[in-house]
Amino acid sequence: MKKIDLKKKIFNILETSREVQKKFIELETEKIIEVVLLAKKVISRNGKILIFGNGGSAADAQHLAAELVNRFKKERAPLPAIALTTDTSILTAIANDYDFSQIFSKQILALGKKGDMALGISTSGKSSNVISALKVAKEIGLYTVGLSGGDGGLMKDVCDYLILVPSFETPRIQEGHLLFLHIFSELLEEIIFSQ
Repeated sequence: MKKIDLKKKIFNILETSREVQKKFIELETEKIIEVVLLAKKVISRNGKILIFGNGGSAADAQHLAAELVNRFKKERAPLPAIALTTDTSILTAIANDYDFSQIFSKQILALGKKGDMALGISTSGKSSNVISALKVAKEIGLYTVGLSGGDGGLMKDVCDYLILVPSFETPRIQEGHLLFLHIFSELLEEIIFSQ
């Protein structure tokens, strides 16, 4: 059996991650700024940000909602954000009575209003419940933002803004998504509470 050099493996993972994140920021900086400015506009008009995804992306949705509602770095007023991934009674009722593909779209219909932001997260861009929610959000007048990887899958057809991590490897995409969440939170906090 071949012995694996674990230390070398760790540094290879680190180097690959750095390369992907550097390329991600080089490619998507302008779009990230546009999405931050859009979020400021949404919030300034008493709108909210609805965030959703599956698995690790569900965790990212909750992470971002927590950073916005609580705080990121500044002591400041809460910002209106809801992770649509947290209410197990709603999620299981919709999945049981209708279909898993509707768990986010029904919540968008219930909670979203024209001028809000729907932020869907899917590493592949192919999650049917995320795509469905973004379609519904667009139909009722929400701004639609997608966070994905690779070529964005089906999300490119339903998003006003699609932010892509340039990788097809799920762990590298998720690392890029976390970087986006922190950049988004910090910039939004700065531009809203800079005075």
